[in-house]
Amino acid sequence: MSELAISTSWVKLSQNNLQISAYLAQPQEPGTYPGIVVIQEIFGVNSHIRDVTERIAKLGYVAIAPALFDRFAPGFETGYTPEDVEVGRKYAWEQTTASQLLSDIQSAIDYLKTLPQVKQNAIGCIGFCFGGHVAYLAATLPDIKATASFYGARITNSTPGGGAATLTRTPEIPGTLYAFFGMADASIPKAQTEEIEAELEKYKIPHRVFRYDGADHGFFCDHRASYNPTAAADAWIQVQQLFSQLN
Repeated sequence: MSELAISTSWVKLSQNNLQISAYLAQPQEPGTYPGIVVIQEIFGVNSHIRDVTERIAKLGYVAIAPALFDRFAPGFETGYTPEDVEVGRKYAWEQTTASQLLSDIQSAIDYLKTLPQVKQNAIGCIGFCFGGHVAYLAATLPDIKATASFYGARITNSTPGGGAATLTRTPEIPGTLYAFFGMADASIPKAQTEEIEAELEKYKIPHRVFRYDGADHGFFCDHRASYNPTAAADAWIQVQQLFSQLN
């Protein structure tokens, strides 16, 4: 299938007295399309996340990436230096909460549903790094039918803002979940990937778990030194297969 021409814009998501920004990419071709929420890494809605959002739209989806740090750091985006990592980790793990993140993602879903070209009952999500963890959380939302979670650390032992580990919410997942891990990723030991898979199997959640030998954390991001083109290419094929279920 040839890529579709797309348009992009920044939009505002409103909830109560709060507004956060989101990056929207959508096909220019008339028609109706599934919606995909793209969930950022600790580095904000930066050029990599915008690129992923555009790539998804070119495949025939309306994709939106909410800026999850806008509550406390409006407009934040950064690169991948050690200093950037330090700031991003602090924002992600010390200043967000699971309830607020889910509220922000739901506001992105609600925005998608206002668009006439979005199929109302065909919403998925994809997230990377911190966003991979948040995608696992977002998979519990009733609207989410398909979730791609990339190298989400701490799923088995914590949740943003504190409380029971995100893994304990596995039985709440109503749709299909694909999880992607690099076996050279020191932040997610193989035992944790097995624990996640065991919970998905225990609660009969439709799922697949992909483990890539030699791939490190961030293997999908071609802006990072850890980019692994072989693993990234295979993972992208699997993501397309997952989201094709929404069509």
